[in-house]
Amino acid sequence: MLDSHRLQLTQPRFLPMTRAELEALGWEELDVLLISGDAYVDHPSFGIVLLGRLLIAHGFRTGLICQPDWQDASALLPMGRPRLFAGVGAGCVDSLVAHYTAFRKKRSHDAYTPGGRMGLRPNRATIVYANLVRRAFPRLPLVIGGIEASTRWITHYDFWQNALRKPILFDAKADLLVYGMGEHAIVAIARALAEHQSLVGIPGTAWISRLEDGKPVDIPEHFHSQAPLVLPDHATFLADAKALLEATLALERYVHQGVGWAFERVDNRCVVLAKPSPPLTSAEMDALYDLPFTRLAHPSYAEDVPAREMLETSITSHRGCAGGCSFCSLAMHQGRAISSRSEASIVREANALVQMHPKSRRQKGVAISDVGGPTANMWMAGCRKREQNPESSCLRASCCYPSICPHFHSSQKRHVELLRRVANVPGVRKVRVASGVRADLALREPEALDAYIREFTGGQLKLAPEHSEAAVLAAMRKPPLAVFEAFLAHFQGESQRLKREQYIVPYLMSAFPGCTDAQMLQLSQWLAKRHWSPQQTQCFLPTPGTLATAMFYAGVNEKGEKIFVARSDSERLRQHALLLPHSQEDRAKKPKPPKRKRTNGPWKSKNV
Repeated sequence: MLDSHRLQLTQPRFLPMTRAELEALGWEELDVLLISGDAYVDHPSFGIVLLGRLLIAHGFRTGLICQPDWQDASALLPMGRPRLFAGVGAGCVDSLVAHYTAFRKKRSHDAYTPGGRMGLRPNRATIVYANLVRRAFPRLPLVIGGIEASTRWITHYDFWQNALRKPILFDAKADLLVYGMGEHAIVAIARALAEHQSLVGIPGTAWISRLEDGKPVDIPEHFHSQAPLVLPDHATFLADAKALLEATLALERYVHQGVGWAFERVDNRCVVLAKPSPPLTSAEMDALYDLPFTRLAHPSYAEDVPAREMLETSITSHRGCAGGCSFCSLAMHQGRAISSRSEASIVREANALVQMHPKSRRQKGVAISDVGGPTANMWMAGCRKREQNPESSCLRASCCYPSICPHFHSSQKRHVELLRRVANVPGVRKVRVASGVRADLALREPEALDAYIREFTGGQLKLAPEHSEAAVLAAMRKPPLAVFEAFLAHFQGESQRLKREQYIVPYLMSAFPGCTDAQMLQLSQWLAKRHWSPQQTQCFLPTPGTLATAMFYAGVNEKGEKIFVARSDSERLRQHALLLPHSQEDRAKKPKPPKRKRTNGPWKSKNV
C-alpha cells in the first residue's frame, strides 16, 4: 500500500498548518488540505493525522487546518487553495457526543482540544466544515470521512432531534464520503484526481447519483454485472420504523462480507455505496505505524491537549473487533476482521517511545500504559475459514456471540508473549493492558490469563460485562453473566494467591433498548451482593449506525419482537439511578437548587 507512485516526499516533523510552515518545507502549494475538529496531536490515534502522513508518504503535499473558526471561511485560506481536494473530518469523536451527555447536558471538557476547553468545534462538525470548504474553495473536490460521517452514510436516527435524517452527503454537499478506515480510499482518491480520473466506484466510498428507471446512473461499468443491495428508500424509512432495523442488519452483513454494492433512494436521487475497502494486511499496518509520528501536540498550542497525555505511552497493536456488540459502531467503522501489526513493528514502536523521553526518565524506566486495540486480546485473531478461502462467506453477526465461532482463532499465549517482548525492551519499566480484555477469549487459555493477572495488571483490569440479565445481554450480543463471573472468580483467586490487591473494573450500561426498570433493579441487587459501587458506567446513547440505535428507534429487538424502550429523559435517569444508588444518596445530602420554570414542547438546543 505504501509504494509511492511518484517521488516520495520527506516526512516533515509536523504537517504544515500555516503558510510559513508550508514554505519552510520548500512547498509552493498543497495537494491536499485536511480539516479536523480535533486539535493537532501528531499521533497515529488521530485518524486525520495518520491519513495526512500516509498521503505525504505517497508523494502528496498535505497540510492540516485544525479546529478552524467555523463562521469564517477565511480560516481555511492560510495555505491557499489545494491542488487536488479538501478532506473533512469531525475528529476522533462524534461532535454531538463530544458536546452532550446521554442526558443532553452540556459537557465541560473536550479531551481533544488544548486545555480541554469546550466550544472550539461546532455541532455536526462534518456538515459545518464541508459548507465552509464550499465557501472558501468553490468547485474544489470535497471528501468527508471519519466516525461522524461514516456512521451517517444512509438515512439515520438522530437522538438530538429525535428524528430521521437523510444521508449526510445531502447535507454536507460533498463529492464523496469515505466510510470505514480510509487508508486505501484516501490514496486512491488522491491518485485519481492527480491523473484526472473519475472518483466513482472507489472501494470504501459513497456518492450521490441521479436516478433513471429507479436505478443509479453514475456507477462504474463493472457494477452492472453485480446485483446491488437495494436499501429501503428514504420515504420508507420515514413511514416504517422497522425499516431502519432491517437496513442496519443488511449493512452489517454487507460490510462484513465486503462484496457488491448498495444504494438508497432519496427523492429523485440516491446515495450509492461501493464495496468496503479490504482490511489492511500486517505489512500495511506495519508500514503505516512506522511513519515518523512525534506523538506531540503542535508547538503552536500554549496549552497541552489532554488526549495527548492519555495516549502518550500507548501502543496500538491492531484494529477491528470480532465481537459485533449491537451498541458499538466499531463493527461498522473498523470492521470485524482484525488487522494486526507484527510483533517486530510493535517492539520498534516501544523502542522509539522510550527514546522520545528524556534520559532521566529512561533511566527510571518508561511505563507503557497500553498495548492493545478495541479489545486487547484479539491481537492476531482471525477466521480460519476465510484464511483458507478468502471468497468464503459468513452469515454470523458476531464471531463471539452467542458463542465463540469454531473458525475464530485468537492465541492468548501469543499475545502474552508479545507483551513480554515489549516489557523486555531496554528502558521499559512495566507494561499494562488498559484497553481491556474479552473474558470469554481469555478463559480459553487459563495459563495466559494467569500471566495477564500476574504481569500486566496494574491494580485494575477492565472488563465490560455491561449487564447481569440474560435478555439484556442477548440484545447487546454479550456473553452470559456466567462468563464474567467465571473470569472474576479466576481473577480473584489468582490475585489472592499472589497476595496482591487487584480489582476488576466493570463497564456497565443503563437504559439499553429492551431493558426494563425491573432488570435494572436486578443488576443493582447483583452489584449490592458484591458490595460494588461501580464507577465506569454509562447510560445508553443512541448514536447513528448501530443496531442498538435502530432498536431504540423502532422499539423492536433484532428478531422484530416488540420491546420496552426507556425513551424520555426521566425514564433514562430513573434507570441510571438504579445503577448508581450511591449517587442518589450523595445528591440527597446536597442542598437542592431552586426550581426552574418548566416549558412545554420537545427538548431543543441551539446549533444542534
